[in-house]
Amino acid sequence: MKKKITIIGVGLIGGSLAINFKNSGQYQVIGYDVKEHQLQMAEKLGVIHRGVMDLREAVRDSDYTFLSAPVGQLYDLLDTILELKFKQGVIITDTGSTKGKLVEYTSKFLEKGAYFIGGHPMAGSHKSGVSAANERLFENAYYVLTPGPNIPKWVVDELISLLSLTRAKIIQMDPYEHDQVVGAISHFPHIIAALLTNQVAEYSEQNKWYSRLAAGGFKDITRIASSNPEMWRDILIHNQQVMIDLAEDWKRGFDQIIQMVSQLEVQAIEEFFRSARDFRNQLPEKGKGALNPLYDLFIDVPDHPGVIGKVTTLLGEAEISITNIQILEIREDIMGVLRISFRNENDLERAKNLLKDSGYHVYLME
Repeated sequence: MKKKITIIGVGLIGGSLAINFKNSGQYQVIGYDVKEHQLQMAEKLGVIHRGVMDLREAVRDSDYTFLSAPVGQLYDLLDTILELKFKQGVIITDTGSTKGKLVEYTSKFLEKGAYFIGGHPMAGSHKSGVSAANERLFENAYYVLTPGPNIPKWVVDELISLLSLTRAKIIQMDPYEHDQVVGAISHFPHIIAALLTNQVAEYSEQNKWYSRLAAGGFKDITRIASSNPEMWRDILIHNQQVMIDLAEDWKRGFDQIIQMVSQLEVQAIEEFFRSARDFRNQLPEKGKGALNPLYDLFIDVPDHPGVIGKVTTLLGEAEISITNIQILEIREDIMGVLRISFRNENDLERAKNLLKDSGYHVYLME
């Protein structure tokens, strides 16, 4: 008899996990969601074997339970599950991006015969919902596990074995170390992007040129300010102390910049930008991290009728899917720039090579 996997929250992340487990042929995959249409879509797309809207039925006899719910809903969900009847020895894990408090909170599951291991797949997409679920979403992405000190090694190994089906790079971290690292490289950048965007929005109320000229580069560096406000509210609340500490470090850094500029410390200002450049340049060129990567390709195109159609037709004939296309600049008699977005790195590389071979000048943003 096949072991049962329950996916609670059949959206992008939960659905992508479900596809990998289901396609292995080794497990029975059950989906639970409060939205019936999500379950119907998941069944129709073959993401899960069966969908249920009764949480009691979903967790009963489950060998593995994945909680793919928003961070703000996890604690109530865990309290509810704790009161239900579940299989002794069940491994329960989540997919949220804060871990310290959660792992402490779930230590009580051990007393009830269940093992909770915090999990954070560091992958995502510009799309959401089960219709965007993708078997390759986690491929080569880091998948962090944060087991508490009382979780037996064999339990962790069993979960790692299951997650290997996703082809992710599975690593283990201390829960609070995870929150500090992810706080710095993912959570805090969202604050910075939102602060900068709000600052320009305030200036724009008095002078509309701020918003008119804020396209292109400004939108690129603040793209994460378009993220879900409720989700980021909950993430910041549940990673509270880390966020405060990072903000204090940021304030100290900004005070130093103010001093350098006020005192015209030319060498110090140059070194500030040089050290940032050098560190960024040595970061891995490829791979998936805490922030979703952009799979954007830039193409120089002349201002000729039908040129955009030629590019998209070329890609379409090669069965390369486009997720977005934008004209950044095109004026009469000069070269314009097309920015085309793709679903994944493989499509991006295929498109780049195809367009190069067809005589187009293409480049990536560094």
